[in-house]
Amino acid sequence: MNALTLQWHDAGQDKTQNIYEQQPSKNPGTIRIGRDPLRCDIVLSHPTVSGLHVEIFFHNQQQRFYIRNLRSQNPPLIDGQQLVQGERPLTQGTVIFLGQTKLQVTSVSINSIPATILTPPQAQAANFHSPTPLAYQQPQVQLGHHHHQPKASAPPQGVYGLECPKCHKVSPAENLQIGCRWCGTSLAAAVSVLVAPSN
Repeated sequence: MNALTLQWHDAGQDKTQNIYEQQPSKNPGTIRIGRDPLRCDIVLSHPTVSGLHVEIFFHNQQQRFYIRNLRSQNPPLIDGQQLVQGERPLTQGTVIFLGQTKLQVTSVSINSIPATILTPPQAQAANFHSPTPLAYQQPQVQLGHHHHQPKASAPPQGVYGLECPKCHKVSPAENLQIGCRWCGTSLAAAVSVLVAPSN
């Protein structure tokens, strides 16, 4: 399960709260933070915090947690930068100031589905600029051993994925229009890889 952990100090106590991708809340799909206990899931007592200040939510396409400002007159500081409007991704170590209350993201856990079979790293690196798509190379289970093309003339059948040119994680081919689910990079220049054989 995708989760994010927040820590802060409020009313003389250190507090920790886990935020999950889907959990019961006053506004389904988001966790709201502020001073008003009727509208907020995480209530802060400091008078510099707005009644309804920010919300944290999980973005399914980007596979990341984001923070959204709900109070333009009292914008939060995210890692020293004001977030006047819109949203910003959260990563481990992000520091959030709501008024004079400091919150810190102490951990982020995103469950990505590992691909079953990938072509060896050496083959991918060697053929990155090759006109032959990687999808037509026979995947090898023993990583590190470079083998020649098999004698069979037909390309291997299977499930193809797109390797992100930035983070090199493999996304399903249907993500071509959406972009990389891990880092958001466009997959227009992604290299095609055979993820799993169909047999």
